[in-house]
Formats: sequence, structure tokens, C-alpha cells
Amino acid sequence: MKADSYLADFDSAAAMVRSTSRYLNAEPTAGLGMMPRLVSQLVEPFARGINVLPRKLREQIYTWSGWNEAIRARNLARVRTDEIRDWVVDAYPKRQFPAAFIGSSGGAMVHLACAMGAPWLPQTTLIPVRRHGVHPDEPREDVGWGLKHFRPLLENNPHLQLHHMHDPNQDRLMVQHMTYFRVKMRRLGAAYERFLAERLPRGATLFVVDCQLKWPTTKLAERYYFQHGALGGATIREFHDGGPRVEQYLQRYDSHRRRWNAPEPDAKRPEAEWGFEPAMMDDIQRIVDENGYRVRRLSFENPQDLSDLVADLYRWWYRRRNLRANRLIAESFVLHDPYTVLRTGSVPYWMVFNKQPSKRRLANYLDERPAFDEIGMMLFSHGTDSIGLVPIEEWKQQLKRARRRGFFIGVDEEAYPRDFASFVRYHTEFTRQVRARYPMPGPLHIRQLQEFLSDHGHRFDVEWTTDLESPGDDVGYRLPHLAP
Repeated sequence: MKADSYLADFDSAAAMVRSTSRYLNAEPTAGLGMMPRLVSQLVEPFARGINVLPRKLREQIYTWSGWNEAIRARNLARVRTDEIRDWVVDAYPKRQFPAAFIGSSGGAMVHLACAMGAPWLPQTTLIPVRRHGVHPDEPREDVGWGLKHFRPLLENNPHLQLHHMHDPNQDRLMVQHMTYFRVKMRRLGAAYERFLAERLPRGATLFVVDCQLKWPTTKLAERYYFQHGALGGATIREFHDGGPRVEQYLQRYDSHRRRWNAPEPDAKRPEAEWGFEPAMMDDIQRIVDENGYRVRRLSFENPQDLSDLVADLYRWWYRRRNLRANRLIAESFVLHDPYTVLRTGSVPYWMVFNKQPSKRRLANYLDERPAFDEIGMMLFSHGTDSIGLVPIEEWKQQLKRARRRGFFIGVDEEAYPRDFASFVRYHTEFTRQVRARYPMPGPLHIRQLQEFLSDHGHRFDVEWTTDLESPGDDVGYRLPHLAP
């Protein structure tokens, strides 16, 4: 099986590989990077038509579209991590790069990589697997199903680590007929090593993206962990202990439960989607030594920690290019377009999801910075009235903070959070609503990044080091420093 037949198109890793590769190929990211720009324009009227369907029908379309991407359980035996790595490296143009990124997913990381003209190699990807008969509010049943089917995947991929994730809050529609097998590579593998050796000259910089987000998980077998819940609107405590918001949510969906009964966690481990597994560090250190690379490790707790830094970096960079830097584009999960952001001279601010924690981070950022003339916003729709969902009126309040114009990009306010046409409309609306166009810049040099960090790095919860040893849970965040 080829990797594109079993990797989820709706996952952060696949979408962000596509957006990074599209940028490096001088193309915008239309339709999550899955279709050319012209095709996305042709598909848009059909996507708009979905939004006028009854709510239940829209939810069913969303649910079964996810099922259609998932593979049959028996095909787990045919999955190979070498195919995943090949799919990633084949996405990038065949030329040398001044730098490369490897590790955790994140929209802000993508904008940093694109600014530096660098590819990104993900450690974690999602393999959705079809299954039936498991209620979204019964995580123990999902565990039972997983224990019957996981073994061939790990036996055929000895350097793979399986994080079986079940999120009945944000992924309620998806987990009705599929399960999330997120896999983390513990080794670089031949394709990644060959790509770095061929595409990065000696002296190039390898950035290790180390999101240290942890989550309580349960070990089910060697290299197999179960994670109940995920980063978003509900807290870890709510996922495991319940509470008023959980009870109201389950009542809203006529569930037989009033709290979830998940397996007892035995340790905190790297979060399934965003967390970095440090087992890969040995291979990274070896290839750095063998090829004479410089290494920079970016360590942070939450994937949105990079968003403030990258937004300020872009604003700083634009001003040195004599651009006004007066437009902010707030992006949401996989809805982002790094090429069009730079083409229009916009400042990117990436939000993990459409939940209260992401909105608070955006609001805090706007509180602490000079006002923008314009604020545009994309919103990812996941189809449920989930815990922590930000109502459309609250998003409008953030848009009102623009001095001249605040506007949604590809958002159907009436359909949100079941606005499934937004997956196609966000790019076409971006180009329609923002008319400014500027010459594309050359790559941001690492000396420029170092200059920015020297002056402003202390403001951000991101640690920059040249040491690949784990900083540990008790280090905290220090003044960023880049060695010469």
C-alpha cells in the first residue's frame, strides 16, 4: 500500500506537509493542499451546497467522509513507515535547502519553515482505521477493539510507536465509524536520512521541533498507548473525572453516559498529535555529526506557543522589507495558506482549534500588540457543539478589534461549526478579500532569525538551544540563545 492510501488527509501532519511543499513549489494551499487552485474553485459551488442541507445530513456526510478515508483493519498489516517517509520527502522539490525542520506538527512552525525556505519532516502521522459498533462515549470499547487489531502494525514496523487516541468531544462525528491510530517514528529511517544528506549542504541548520506537551495515557502493550481525549476545549480532568460541562455535553447528545469511563492512566507521555517522542534524538544527533549540520532545538509546551513568536517575527521581517505589516490573518488548525500569507504581506497567527483556549491566546496577543488595521479569520469546523466551542459572536468580537476592517475568510456564520464548505472556500476567499500583492521574498536567513531572537526572544515561551539532550520537565523557559 502507498502511504497516501492510508494517511488521513484531514490530519495536521498530512495537511502541513502539503502546505509546506506547496510553498516551496511556489504554489498556494488550496483545498487543504489536496487539489490545484482551479479545481478548488470549480468544487466550491458544490461545497456551498452542502451547507444548505439539514444539520443531520451534513453531520452524516462529514462522518462518512472520514470513514471513506480510513483503511480496513486487516490492511494494518500492509502499512510500512518507509512508505510514509517516502511520501513526505517526495512532496518536496528536488533541490538543496538552507535548513530543514523535523519533529512536531504546528501551523506556526510551518510559517517559520516557509519563511526560511525549508522543508519539514513530521515525526507523527495519523492512520484512520474503520470500525463499527463502538459508541463514542465508550472509550474502553475502543481499547478492546484496538487490542484485537494493533499487533501486525507494530510487528511489521519495529521502530514505530502507536498512540491510539479517542476524543469523544472534538472528534465525536469521526469516531463513530473509525478509530485514530497516531504513529510516532522512533528512528529517522533511510528516506529521511537520505533526504537530509542530499538536500542539506554541510553547515545547514536542522531545526528540531520539540513540542513537550504531555497527556495521561495507558500502556496497553510494548510501544502501544491509549489516550483518552486531546488538546482542545475540554480539560484533562474533565476527560477523566467529568464535571458540569461534560454532563451538559453528553445530555446535549442524548448519551447514556454523564461522564466518560476511560482506562486508568499510568503515566504522562507525549501527546498523541502534537507531542515529540525523544527516542528519535539519537538518530538526529548522529546525522548532525556525520553531515556537519548546525542544530537548533525549539522546545515549548503548547503548539500555539510558537504562534506569538512567528507572528511578531513576520511583522519584524515585513518592516525591514518596508512593508506596512498591518494585516493579521488568524488561521485555524489545518486551514492555513503560507504562500498567500507572504504574497499578500499578511501576518500569520495560527490557532490550534476553534476552542476557548485558542481564542484566549489570540485575544492576549492582540491585547499586547499595536492594533492591526485589518484582521481576517479562518475557522475550522469539526461538526459538533463540543465542550469549549467558541460561539461565532465571540469570534466577531475579536474581528472588531481591527482599526479598519475585520472579516471572516471562507466562513459561513450560519453553518458554523458545521461549515464544511470552509475546507474549500478558505483559500478562494482569502485571495478575493485581500487584494494586496507583493514580490515573494528570498528565504529569511538564520542570522536574521538570531537578530530577532536576541532582541525579542525573551518575550516568548519557547526555548532555543543547541543541545539535543532533553531539557526535562523542571527546566522552565530561559532567554532564547543561538550559538554562532
